[in-house]
Amino acid sequence: MGLLTHLSNKGEAHIVDVSDKAETKRVAIARGQIVMDAATLALAVEGQAKKGDVFGVARVAGIMAAKKTHELIPLCHPLPVTKIAVDLEPDANLPGVRATAEVSVTGKTGVEMEALTAVGVALLTIYDMLKAVDRGMRIEGVELVEKRGGRSGEWRRDEMDKNG
Repeated sequence: MGLLTHLSNKGEAHIVDVSDKAETKRVAIARGQIVMDAATLALAVEGQAKKGDVFGVARVAGIMAAKKTHELIPLCHPLPVTKIAVDLEPDANLPGVRATAEVSVTGKTGVEMEALTAVGVALLTIYDMLKAVDRGMRIEGVELVEKRGGRSGEWRRDEMDKNG
């Protein structure tokens, strides 16, 4: 593991100076899921939730959250993201919904936090829209799956899981 770049030599939190870094294309993919009762999932899939289109609203919430990550996470840089895709897949085997977000930027720092934030907020939005019928829903496994670009190059969860 590397050094904590958000700490000064005195241990004080600060935003990292990226002014000397090269601008490169950077991509991050994150995922997570929300587990719920099968009947709750059926309501969402059939479009019968009282609050409306669960998947449409959650997708837009995830996109908006990715754009505002620097406002939510204190030491994140504001980034001019070039792509945000949030995919929500109902899964009857959970039962629940699997969320994936892919975020891209051409810049001096990565978009891992933006992808993770998009997934987290999309899943929280699903919870909010369905909580009237299922307060026992669980958000699980929010994690970075892949990142590409920048000085550290590529990283994939599957490779990391195999190699420790």
